[in-house]
Amino acid sequence: MPAEPLLSNRPSSENSRDLAEEDALLTGQPTDKSDFSPRSWKFWREIGLFVWAVVATALVIVLAVVYQKSQDSHNTTPSPSGKRNLIFMVSDGMGPTSLSLTRSFMQFQNGLPFSEQLVLDQHLIGQSRTRSSSSLITDSAAGATAFSCAQKSYNGAISVLPNHDPCGTVLEAAKKAGYMTGLVVTTRITDATPACFAAHVNNRMEEDRIAEQMVGDYPLGRVVDLMFGGGRCHFLPNSTDDSCRSDSKDIVSMAKDKGYHYVDSRKDFDNLKGGKSIDLPMLGLFAETDIPYEIDRRNENDVYPSLKEMAEAAMTALSDATRNSDKGFFLMIEGSRIDHAGHHNDPAAQVHEVLAYDAAFASVLKFLENDPTEGVMVSTSDHETGGLATARQLHTSYPEYVWYPSPLANASHSAERLALEYNTYLEKKNPSEAERVDYIRGSISSGLGLTDISDAEVAKLASDPGTALYQYAEMVSRRAQTGWSTHGHSAADVNIYSSNPKLAMPLVGNHENTEVGDFLREYLGVDVDAVTKELQEKGTNLMVTDAEGQQVSWMGRIPEEGERLDGQTHLASYGGDFKKRHWNHGRGCDCGH
Repeated sequence: MPAEPLLSNRPSSENSRDLAEEDALLTGQPTDKSDFSPRSWKFWREIGLFVWAVVATALVIVLAVVYQKSQDSHNTTPSPSGKRNLIFMVSDGMGPTSLSLTRSFMQFQNGLPFSEQLVLDQHLIGQSRTRSSSSLITDSAAGATAFSCAQKSYNGAISVLPNHDPCGTVLEAAKKAGYMTGLVVTTRITDATPACFAAHVNNRMEEDRIAEQMVGDYPLGRVVDLMFGGGRCHFLPNSTDDSCRSDSKDIVSMAKDKGYHYVDSRKDFDNLKGGKSIDLPMLGLFAETDIPYEIDRRNENDVYPSLKEMAEAAMTALSDATRNSDKGFFLMIEGSRIDHAGHHNDPAAQVHEVLAYDAAFASVLKFLENDPTEGVMVSTSDHETGGLATARQLHTSYPEYVWYPSPLANASHSAERLALEYNTYLEKKNPSEAERVDYIRGSISSGLGLTDISDAEVAKLASDPGTALYQYAEMVSRRAQTGWSTHGHSAADVNIYSSNPKLAMPLVGNHENTEVGDFLREYLGVDVDAVTKELQEKGTNLMVTDAEGQQVSWMGRIPEEGERLDGQTHLASYGGDFKKRHWNHGRGCDCGH
């Protein structure tokens, strides 16, 4: 027989089996079971593996969904389900380095170990990014608008959007929802941060108009139940010696007509008995402009209340007022002058301002712990000021790794106070050159506690008293080897703190400053968008009379394109004896902080 070719057309056994199965299907005859069994086992094994893969995949998806929901529940504000209080604290101008500076100062001053912490340190939960819509470096107006409206805006905007429409604030929405409201600050109550919660102007420097709005002269009427701070000069008519208004409006009388009880002295404040004898609404203005730095105020405790005292009185009053209500209160507390110490590059003033804020922070924690109503406190800064560094290179040679708290501990006054006293001395005494030098040496020795002053430092102060504030501050900074990169703000991220990390879980980690604003409104469960709509509807074509008797928009003039809204240096607030306020100077001027 001829041999079969290697590549014959003979069907393989597998093909033969397939043909047999086809014949069986056509004829109805059963196939050979011995051939089917191996195929059956393989088939069902594959089916089993497929089913197992589907089930495993479904299980993974279910677990992922459950995990995601769990994470979402941790990272969203708890839905309001009952009465609650919200205390929002703002450490204006305080960056992370402010804590390092103050912590080391506190340890040195009190002889404590390096492990000793500030109260703030124990409640850190995250950080906030601070840029505005117009700059990588924000001012306080845009920074506070991010908190109050939860939206970005331009530097200089007081709860106004980049298109110059007003945006509703969390305080206004809280008042509409039945909460009691309050503002406590150590600057002028018309300053940018407090203004952003209860006023709407296109330019932060319109503090006269801000004062009017804050007592209720604007579309929403009165929305603040309690205000404590400085800035009395913006509430008095320009016919009085203590006024810095540009018109004759009496805002204190306007406030009284709208129901406010008014106090303006330490004696009046003491009569409030820590808040137990407060009749709301309450307006307390305890300084002509800003309340003095804590380093100076502590020696004038009989004249000015502290931030802690004002905060405690406000919490007590608002708690008592809401005891029988189904709504709690919203209170904003600002350690305002940390910012000014940064602008002045004054490390001695800075550490005392941060310590005063830390004390107020501790008092809020104590209140929340003891108050029967659920509440939470969130604290952050609008920005960092000064570009502070706890290091300084004094010479071209490689620097030592040191900074010295002792020069800060020796100072008994701020550079601001010493500069003010020096310029007052020059105006009243018209001293000779020798008398001027003697005065300067005495002020440095008694006010800053420095004994190694050079002739060059004294000569510069004698020849240029207009920059005395910065010169006094530089003397301390240099000896402490504390560094500053600017007299303005920086773009540094700032810390976020809370009394209750669980309730404030949405703010754990790094966030935009607008997310802080989101948390405030969501925790209270208030409708800010409805307030925005009401403001825009009622404000359409609404006009007011300005100081010149002209009709202008209720939010003031719209800045021209390219116009700077952050003013001059803070020195302008204290550099002259201006009775009347002006766009760029005056005793009660906001100069861009």
